[in-house]
Amino acid sequence: MVNILIIDDEPMIGEVLVAYFEKEGWSATHIKNGLEGLKEWQDNYYDCLILDLMLPDESGESICETIRKTSDKPILMLTAKSEEDHLLHGFSIGADDYIRKPFSTKEVVARVKALLKRSGKYEKQDHVLFDDGALMINDDAKKVTLNSETLSLTPNEYILLRTLSKHQGRVYSREDLLTVLMGENDYFEGYERNVDTHIKNLRKKLKDDPKTPRYIHTVFGMGYKFEVSSLD
Repeated sequence: MVNILIIDDEPMIGEVLVAYFEKEGWSATHIKNGLEGLKEWQDNYYDCLILDLMLPDESGESICETIRKTSDKPILMLTAKSEEDHLLHGFSIGADDYIRKPFSTKEVVARVKALLKRSGKYEKQDHVLFDDGALMINDDAKKVTLNSETLSLTPNEYILLRTLSKHQGRVYSREDLLTVLMGENDYFEGYERNVDTHIKNLRKKLKDDPKTPRYIHTVFGMGYKFEVSSLD
Protein backbone atom coordinates (compact mmCIF):
# COMPACT_ATOMS: atom_id res chain seq x y z
CA MET A 1 0.00 0.00 0.00
CA VAL A 2 1.17 3.53 -0.79
CA ASN A 3 1.82 5.66 2.31
CA ILE A 4 1.68 9.45 2.03
CA LEU A 5 2.71 12.02 4.64
CA ILE A 6 1.24 15.52 4.47
CA ILE A 7 2.88 18.32 6.47
CA ASP A 8 0.68 21.41 6.26
CA ASP A 9 -0.63 23.69 9.00
CA GLU A 10 -4.04 24.16 7.34
CA PRO A 11 -6.47 21.52 8.74
CA MET A 12 -8.87 21.67 5.79
CA ILE A 13 -6.12 21.01 3.23
CA GLY A 14 -4.94 18.00 5.22
CA GLU A 15 -8.43 16.57 5.67
CA VAL A 16 -9.33 16.90 2.00
CA LEU A 17 -6.07 15.40 0.76
CA VAL A 18 -6.32 12.47 3.19
CA ALA A 19 -9.86 11.76 1.97
CA TYR A 20 -8.80 11.81 -1.69
CA PHE A 21 -5.78 9.57 -1.11
CA GLU A 22 -7.90 7.08 0.83
CA LYS A 23 -10.24 6.90 -2.17
CA GLU A 24 -7.20 5.70 -4.11
CA GLY A 25 -6.82 2.90 -1.56
CA TRP A 26 -3.74 4.54 -0.06
CA SER A 27 -2.85 5.43 3.50
CA ALA A 28 -2.34 9.12 4.30
CA THR A 29 -1.29 10.92 7.48
CA HIS A 30 -1.62 14.66 8.10
CA ILE A 31 0.67 16.52 10.52
CA LYS A 32 0.13 20.26 11.12
CA ASN A 33 3.48 20.99 12.79
CA GLY A 34 6.75 21.03 10.84
CA LEU A 35 9.05 19.51 13.45
CA GLU A 36 6.47 16.88 14.43
CA GLY A 37 6.05 16.06 10.75
CA LEU A 38 9.79 15.67 10.30
CA LYS A 39 9.94 13.28 13.26
CA GLU A 40 6.98 11.32 11.86
CA TRP A 41 8.79 10.98 8.53
CA GLN A 42 12.00 9.83 10.22
CA ASP A 43 10.28 7.36 12.56
CA ASN A 44 7.94 5.68 10.07
CA TYR A 45 7.85 4.47 6.46
CA TYR A 46 6.37 6.75 3.80
CA ASP A 47 6.54 6.65 0.01
CA CYS A 48 5.98 10.35 -0.67
CA LEU A 49 5.94 13.64 1.23
CA ILE A 50 3.62 16.58 0.57
CA LEU A 51 5.27 19.54 2.27
CA ASP A 52 3.98 23.06 2.81
CA LEU A 53 6.63 25.68 2.14
CA MET A 54 5.46 28.03 4.89
CA LEU A 55 5.01 26.38 8.29
CA PRO A 56 4.70 28.22 11.62
CA ASP A 57 7.61 26.52 13.41
CA GLU A 58 10.05 25.41 10.70
CA SER A 59 10.35 26.27 7.03
CA GLY A 60 9.51 23.70 4.40
CA GLU A 61 12.90 24.34 2.80
CA SER A 62 14.69 23.42 6.03
CA ILE A 63 12.67 20.22 6.41
CA CYS A 64 13.30 19.31 2.77
CA GLU A 65 17.05 19.83 3.17
CA THR A 66 17.11 17.65 6.31
CA ILE A 67 15.18 14.84 4.62
CA ARG A 68 17.35 14.93 1.51
CA LYS A 69 20.42 14.07 3.58
CA THR A 70 19.05 10.55 4.14
CA SER A 71 16.18 9.96 1.70
CA ASP A 72 15.47 10.20 -2.02
CA LYS A 73 11.71 9.65 -1.70
CA PRO A 74 9.52 12.03 -3.76
CA ILE A 75 8.73 15.41 -2.20
CA LEU A 76 5.91 17.60 -3.54
CA MET A 77 5.96 21.12 -2.14
CA LEU A 78 2.86 23.27 -1.64
CA THR A 79 3.41 27.01 -1.84
CA ALA A 80 1.56 30.31 -2.01
CA LYS A 81 4.71 31.91 -3.43
CA SER A 82 4.97 32.28 -7.18
CA GLU A 83 8.33 33.94 -7.71
CA GLU A 84 10.63 31.93 -9.96
CA ASP A 85 13.56 32.29 -7.56
CA HIS A 86 11.63 30.54 -4.79
CA LEU A 87 10.69 27.67 -7.07
CA LEU A 88 14.22 27.25 -8.39
CA HIS A 89 15.57 27.27 -4.83
CA GLY A 90 13.11 24.53 -3.88
CA PHE A 91 14.30 22.34 -6.73
CA SER A 92 17.91 23.02 -5.82
CA ILE A 93 17.42 21.68 -2.27
CA GLY A 94 15.67 18.51 -3.42
CA ALA A 95 11.97 19.13 -4.08
CA ASP A 96 10.70 16.98 -6.96
CA ASP A 97 7.69 19.08 -7.86
CA TYR A 98 5.78 22.20 -6.82
CA ILE A 99 2.12 23.08 -6.82
CA ARG A 100 0.77 26.52 -6.01
CA LYS A 101 -2.09 27.29 -3.62
CA PRO A 102 -4.99 27.38 -4.16
CA PHE A 103 -4.90 24.10 -6.04
CA SER A 104 -7.13 21.38 -7.38
CA THR A 105 -7.06 18.31 -5.12
CA LYS A 106 -7.31 16.07 -8.17
CA GLU A 107 -4.22 17.76 -9.58
CA VAL A 108 -2.29 17.02 -6.38
CA VAL A 109 -3.28 13.35 -6.59
CA ALA A 110 -2.23 13.26 -10.27
CA ARG A 111 1.12 14.89 -9.46
CA VAL A 112 1.77 12.40 -6.65
CA LYS A 113 0.94 9.48 -8.95
CA ALA A 114 3.40 10.84 -11.50
CA LEU A 115 6.13 11.15 -8.85
CA LEU A 116 5.49 7.62 -7.59
CA LYS A 117 5.59 6.22 -11.12
CA ARG A 118 8.96 7.85 -11.64
CA SER A 119 10.22 6.32 -8.41
CA GLY A 120 8.86 2.90 -9.44
CA LYS A 121 6.41 2.69 -6.54
CA TYR A 122 3.00 3.23 -8.12
CA GLU A 123 1.23 1.02 -10.57
CA LYS A 124 -2.54 1.04 -10.92
CA GLN A 125 -3.95 -2.14 -9.45
CA ASP A 126 -7.37 -3.67 -9.97
CA HIS A 127 -7.15 -5.69 -6.78
CA VAL A 128 -6.38 -5.30 -3.10
CA LEU A 129 -4.57 -7.91 -1.00
CA PHE A 130 -5.04 -8.64 2.70
CA ASP A 131 -3.56 -11.12 5.16
CA ASP A 132 -0.19 -11.33 3.38
CA GLY A 133 -1.98 -12.01 0.09
CA ALA A 134 -4.22 -14.80 1.37
CA LEU A 135 -7.34 -12.73 0.68
CA MET A 136 -7.72 -10.87 -2.62
CA ILE A 137 -10.57 -8.56 -3.60
CA ASN A 138 -10.71 -7.64 -7.29
CA ASP A 139 -13.24 -4.84 -7.73
CA ASP A 140 -13.02 -4.76 -11.53
CA ALA A 141 -13.88 -8.45 -11.86
CA LYS A 142 -16.06 -8.51 -8.71
CA LYS A 143 -13.98 -11.50 -7.65
CA VAL A 144 -12.73 -12.63 -4.24
CA THR A 145 -10.17 -15.36 -3.65
CA LEU A 146 -9.08 -16.92 -0.37
CA ASN A 147 -5.85 -18.93 -0.44
CA SER A 148 -6.07 -18.93 -4.26
CA GLU A 149 -9.62 -20.36 -4.17
CA THR A 150 -12.34 -18.27 -5.79
CA LEU A 151 -15.26 -17.67 -3.43
CA SER A 152 -18.81 -17.84 -4.72
CA LEU A 153 -20.28 -14.69 -3.18
CA THR A 154 -23.70 -13.23 -3.81
CA PRO A 155 -23.76 -9.60 -4.98
CA ASN A 156 -24.80 -8.44 -1.51
CA GLU A 157 -22.06 -10.46 0.19
CA TYR A 158 -19.50 -8.95 -2.17
CA ILE A 159 -20.76 -5.41 -1.52
CA LEU A 160 -20.55 -5.94 2.23
CA LEU A 161 -17.01 -7.37 2.11
CA ARG A 162 -15.77 -4.63 -0.21
CA THR A 163 -17.37 -1.92 1.96
CA LEU A 164 -16.01 -3.24 5.25
CA SER A 165 -12.51 -3.83 3.88
CA LYS A 166 -12.10 -0.35 2.41
CA HIS A 167 -11.32 1.10 5.83
CA GLN A 168 -9.81 -1.51 8.12
CA GLY A 169 -10.86 -0.96 11.71
CA ARG A 170 -13.79 1.33 10.91
CA VAL A 171 -17.01 0.24 12.59
CA TYR A 172 -20.09 0.15 10.33
CA SER A 173 -23.50 0.00 11.96
CA ARG A 174 -26.20 -2.25 10.52
CA GLU A 175 -27.94 0.90 9.32
CA ASP A 176 -24.76 2.02 7.50
CA LEU A 177 -24.44 -1.32 5.72
CA LEU A 178 -28.13 -1.47 4.88
CA THR A 179 -27.85 1.99 3.32
CA VAL A 180 -24.90 0.79 1.20
CA LEU A 181 -26.85 -2.27 0.03
CA MET A 182 -29.89 -0.19 -0.86
CA GLY A 183 -27.73 2.34 -2.70
CA GLU A 184 -25.99 -0.30 -4.86
CA ASN A 185 -29.05 -2.30 -5.86
CA ASP A 186 -31.61 -1.21 -8.44
CA TYR A 187 -34.22 -2.71 -6.16
CA PHE A 188 -33.55 -3.81 -2.63
CA GLU A 189 -35.99 -4.20 0.20
CA GLY A 190 -34.60 -5.31 3.50
CA TYR A 191 -34.18 -4.67 7.17
CA GLU A 192 -31.17 -4.19 9.40
CA ARG A 193 -31.42 -7.81 10.58
CA ASN A 194 -31.01 -8.93 6.97
CA VAL A 195 -27.49 -7.54 7.22
CA ASP A 196 -26.77 -10.06 9.99
CA THR A 197 -27.85 -12.89 7.70
CA HIS A 198 -25.59 -11.71 4.88
CA ILE A 199 -22.68 -11.31 7.29
CA LYS A 200 -23.27 -14.80 8.67
CA ASN A 201 -23.19 -16.31 5.17
CA LEU A 202 -20.15 -14.25 4.22
CA ARG A 203 -18.28 -15.46 7.30
CA LYS A 204 -18.98 -19.07 6.36
CA LYS A 205 -17.48 -18.58 2.92
CA LEU A 206 -14.45 -16.82 4.42
CA LYS A 207 -14.10 -19.70 6.92
CA ASP A 208 -14.32 -17.01 9.59
CA ASP A 209 -15.33 -18.27 13.04
CA PRO A 210 -17.41 -15.53 14.75
CA LYS A 211 -15.93 -16.50 18.13
CA THR A 212 -12.34 -16.03 16.92
CA PRO A 213 -12.72 -13.96 13.74
CA ARG A 214 -9.82 -13.32 11.40
CA TYR A 215 -11.55 -10.84 9.10
CA ILE A 216 -15.05 -9.72 10.13
CA HIS A 217 -15.46 -8.71 13.76
CA THR A 218 -18.64 -7.96 15.66
CA VAL A 219 -18.49 -4.78 17.72
CA PHE A 220 -21.22 -5.40 20.25
CA GLY A 221 -23.91 -2.76 20.35
CA MET A 222 -22.42 -0.98 17.35
CA GLY A 223 -22.04 -3.17 14.26
CA TYR A 224 -19.21 -4.78 12.29
CA LYS A 225 -15.65 -4.03 11.23
CA PHE A 226 -13.05 -5.63 8.98
CA GLU A 227 -9.64 -6.20 10.49
CA VAL A 228 -7.09 -8.93 9.85
CA SER A 229 -6.34 -10.55 13.20
CA SER A 230 -3.76 -13.06 14.28
CA LEU A 231 -5.15 -16.43 15.33
CA ASP A 232 -2.06 -17.30 17.37
